[in-house]
Amino acid sequence: MSKTLKSYLFLFTLVGAIIAFDQWTKYLVRLYIPFGGQWAPWDWLLPYARLVHWQNTGAAFGMFQRFGDVFKVLAMVVSAVIVYYFPRVPEEDWWLRLALAMQCGGALGNLVDRFTQGYVTDFVSVGNFAVFNVADSSISVGVAILLVGVWFKERAQARAVAASSQAAALTVQPPSAEIASPDAVETPSSE
Repeated sequence: MSKTLKSYLFLFTLVGAIIAFDQWTKYLVRLYIPFGGQWAPWDWLLPYARLVHWQNTGAAFGMFQRFGDVFKVLAMVVSAVIVYYFPRVPEEDWWLRLALAMQCGGALGNLVDRFTQGYVTDFVSVGNFAVFNVADSSISVGVAILLVGVWFKERAQARAVAASSQAAALTVQPPSAEIASPDAVETPSSE
């Protein structure tokens, strides 16, 4: 199997799983919770966490309402760039590959809603935080993985540079020819 095909298989499998789970959860919310309604398995949980049925025409977490068409275009462009760039990411950069796949899956999950519903269904409500969904979570976790991965990689590179400069400083230079060796020094003779 070629490297490119293997890369795309990983990408499309993870993206497909994210989209499927996102769409399934949104379908269940639209089916069982009336618009504006809420549900929690226990009443004591309601002030802290609940499932709600909310419609979002903006970006993740309810920002930039009424810019749905802009986000359609943005999601398509970002997804196309990820699909193009993905095979060029080295396999050892697994964190970057995972982050890109999660971001692409989240973007496409919400894009499906924008085309089929005209809005994005949000349903997870925790405390006073903005309502979100599986696709939003996938994008956010993907960004977090990307940032942490870049941070770890930069730290490893900084340690490698420090180790190589320390090794270079400890390298002993061979004695130069101008310095006489102890065997070459003449001792005065006693006459």
